[in-house]
Amino acid sequence: MKISKVNLFPFLFTSLAIAQPIPAFAQNKLSVVYPPAEHETTAQRIFFIGTAPADGTVLFNDQAVERSPAGHFAPSFPLAIGENIFTIRHDQSELVIKVKRLASQSLIATGTIFSPTSLTPQTNIAKMPGELLCFQAIALPDSQVSVQLAGQNIPLYSQSQVVKLPENLAVLTGTNQPQVDSDNTYYKGCATANTAGNLGKPIYQFIYNGETISQAAPGEMIILSPTTLEIAEVIVDQGVARTGPTTDYSRLTPLPTGTKAVITGREKDFIRLDYGGWIKAAETKITKGVTPPRSNIRSVTSRQIPGATEIRFPLQIPVPVTVEQGDQTLTLNLYNTVAQTDTILFNDDPMIKRLDWQPLLVPVGEGEAGVQYKFHLKRSQQWGYQLRYEGTTLVLTIRHDPVSQDHLNSDQPLTGLNILLDPGHGSKNDSGAKGPTGYPEKDVNWIVSNLLKDELIKRGAKVVLTRQGDDDLLPQDRAKMIEKLAPHLSLSVHYNALPDYGDAMKTKGVGMFWYHPQAHSLAVFLQEYLVKNLNRPAYGVFWNNLALTRPAIAPAILLELGFMINPYEFEWIVNPQEQAKLAEALADGLVAWVKQTQSVTP
Repeated sequence: MKISKVNLFPFLFTSLAIAQPIPAFAQNKLSVVYPPAEHETTAQRIFFIGTAPADGTVLFNDQAVERSPAGHFAPSFPLAIGENIFTIRHDQSELVIKVKRLASQSLIATGTIFSPTSLTPQTNIAKMPGELLCFQAIALPDSQVSVQLAGQNIPLYSQSQVVKLPENLAVLTGTNQPQVDSDNTYYKGCATANTAGNLGKPIYQFIYNGETISQAAPGEMIILSPTTLEIAEVIVDQGVARTGPTTDYSRLTPLPTGTKAVITGREKDFIRLDYGGWIKAAETKITKGVTPPRSNIRSVTSRQIPGATEIRFPLQIPVPVTVEQGDQTLTLNLYNTVAQTDTILFNDDPMIKRLDWQPLLVPVGEGEAGVQYKFHLKRSQQWGYQLRYEGTTLVLTIRHDPVSQDHLNSDQPLTGLNILLDPGHGSKNDSGAKGPTGYPEKDVNWIVSNLLKDELIKRGAKVVLTRQGDDDLLPQDRAKMIEKLAPHLSLSVHYNALPDYGDAMKTKGVGMFWYHPQAHSLAVFLQEYLVKNLNRPAYGVFWNNLALTRPAIAPAILLELGFMINPYEFEWIVNPQEQAKLAEALADGLVAWVKQTQSVTP
């Protein structure tokens, strides 16, 4: 897809008068909207969200709880393992809610057996000759543990300390501290194998108090042949590359369709490519190869197209790539590529000051690493990029600054900007977070997005919404819309909630989420602008791997404009006058940010 100012937004919507449903601030009876009936959790505590008429007192197990002026409440209580019963009363109304706390998955070894889920590998894995094969088991203290594999006896040694990391969501509640696992004794060891073939399942041997048992790991260990190669070719639009073999691992630059690389490892349904990234096997076509996919590169050319600069890298084979954005640089790494470059055509460009390149060298005998191209930009703010292969030629499109100096100081300073607004959630099965009255996040997202659209249009922008009501759109559907429509900015409008162990009564404020460096400035600026101009609490600016922040075609951020679950903030969230002020402040904030991006002299 070529990026052009023509037909960039094929579906533009004009300003509409939106009927704003105003939820009741207090119900005529006691109600709890979270947790649901028979709720189960592994959290050590739980918050309740609900409301009751503002007069009188709400009691949880005979304990009075704090409420907002409209009568909403969100207390938190510790949970014991097993069933916890809460009786909630207000005047003559009574509710009984049961919450079951499940124990976190136990790995503890008992008697003379290993912990059943601790033996590695849990699934079949494949590695190259000479790579470390590492083993782990949880067993009773003071045991002798070893592994039998392919004729080798590999001793495992107890570890003095094993640290467990919190889940990623813990950063949202300020509880992301690692903890020592004091409940289990871990035994670990490693070995290598240089002969290709299936080594079978490691057999763990456990000796305790003179008794010996053996147990096989669930998965087999396979050594790949360095001469009989398997070649993976990416067959999806953007192959999701990761740092490891599950979706828990961080993402790398997506691999364009056609990318080819040697498979150097397998685990679960993932394969490892020779440049280091992992990808789902289902996103590739796998064939046998005699030689690894490698390429030389010579000349590089560039040309300007409407709204962007296109740089073409002629290659013999589509190779893996990564992109890194700096303060005023964009760096492209081509892997498995050898430079034979003497000539590069690069004329004066509106966005790019200079292009430099250098080889990525590796020790002698270890093959090709690649070539690095660094673009030095005229301004610090970047407006998006796109990668694709045309045959074996890699095409990098770097978008130009869309802001017109002629309009900056007019009453329509956003003229020329195409802005995509994504009202978060929206279908019957995806209401998002719920406030104390049960009012769904999707509705307030819709109202504020339309108010913001009107304000942006007044300031000269063209605006498109991802949904026009309760459309059944998944996050990845919305992300594809961003890539297809190629706006200049993308804002996904949301309101916040917390995991069970969060504090719904105390946590409040505006938060911003970004992924690509090109979106960081916008996220920080809008956060500070709303906090200052609306006198709102600041929740924080977060880097986050979200579907609506991942598109690289434009600066894309996700806005969490307040906490639906906080009783006090909820009253502000659903107030029509405050919604109008918020939309106006967001539009003014965007204008101020755009002007700031132009204040640095190229």
